[in-house]
Amino acid sequence: MSPTVAPRRLRLGMVGGGQGAFIGAVHRIAARLDDDWVLVAGALSSDPERARASGAELRLDPERCYSDFREMARAEAERTRHGGDGIDAVAIVTPNHLHFPVACAFIEAGIHVVCDKPLTTSLADAQHLQALVRQHGVRLCLTHNYTGYPLIRAARALVEAGELGDVRIVQVEYAQDWLAQPLEDSGQKQAAWRTDPALAGPAGCLGDIGTHAAQLAEFVTGMAPQRISAELTTFVPGRRVDDHVQVQLRYANGARGLLWASQVATGEENHLRLRVYGTKAALHWDQESPNALTWHPAGQPAQRLTRGMASLPAVAAAATRTPGGHPEGYLEAFAQLYRDFARDLRALDQPASVPGVDDGVRSLAFVETVLASASRDGAWTALPTP
Repeated sequence: MSPTVAPRRLRLGMVGGGQGAFIGAVHRIAARLDDDWVLVAGALSSDPERARASGAELRLDPERCYSDFREMARAEAERTRHGGDGIDAVAIVTPNHLHFPVACAFIEAGIHVVCDKPLTTSLADAQHLQALVRQHGVRLCLTHNYTGYPLIRAARALVEAGELGDVRIVQVEYAQDWLAQPLEDSGQKQAAWRTDPALAGPAGCLGDIGTHAAQLAEFVTGMAPQRISAELTTFVPGRRVDDHVQVQLRYANGARGLLWASQVATGEENHLRLRVYGTKAALHWDQESPNALTWHPAGQPAQRLTRGMASLPAVAAAATRTPGGHPEGYLEAFAQLYRDFARDLRALDQPASVPGVDDGVRSLAFVETVLASASRDGAWTALPTP
């Protein structure tokens, strides 16, 4: 009997994520957690000196530390053609305005993409990427990382199995307070670009965390709203983008929903919460306590389902790394997307298992519909048909 040969680790490149960046480090930890990926190349900064210094800190080959992402796409594609050791995928961890041109460069070079959300800053650009992905036959993973939590996957499976009955009410909220003061005026890098419409796009809080809330609700319920009524608010004087969002949701089956996202909610840290109410049961999940899911059958006491329970749907166990009672969290959920994407790339004839370019298009359609509704004082506005 021949021994089982483990598949090779996939080669990852990164654009953005150099010294001082937050999300780049998260991607790197997530990518290596399950030993499916190895970082081998990067355009970690557009400044050549900083790009080299950032690459040196990560022990990258100096020849594969680029300062121009287009040069990186060309060179890595050439390595694949002639030596077979070019990157399999690139992780895009730049400010939002660069997602589109970077993704275009690598997709056109035939290289798979992991892109931080939102996919782009406009629906037109997202649809252009959607066409490019299909034209070039590559895969794109959009890092809606909260879908990687085991209990979110369990919740989705319970809804799909009809255990909630008909969904009537969807409540999703994402509250933070880190922008409750004009932090961007202090020179803080994350605040500066996230509140600059030239870098973040026209949607502030809406694009940054509102899209996470909307996508999570859709992922679990399997339903996208048909019509919305929205209000955007900018509480901090002088800020050029919204920092607070309230959206009413109407679904095709008659269900109703509410989405609230705020980055000025004093005292909140990263409070993403989802509640879904059906005719037979309800479920509640809180990202700050992600190892528990409240399941409430109609007319019965509520049950506390915890990660690692043998009775959970199999999809939860597949996204679990440690025994019950050993907490898992944000990094493991992020890593789950990298694990799933590696599996997708090793079986390109199978359907994708991660959020992708189509999710990105729907998110940008949601953003633009919210902006349109808010500009007309919350007028009920239809979302475009996918």
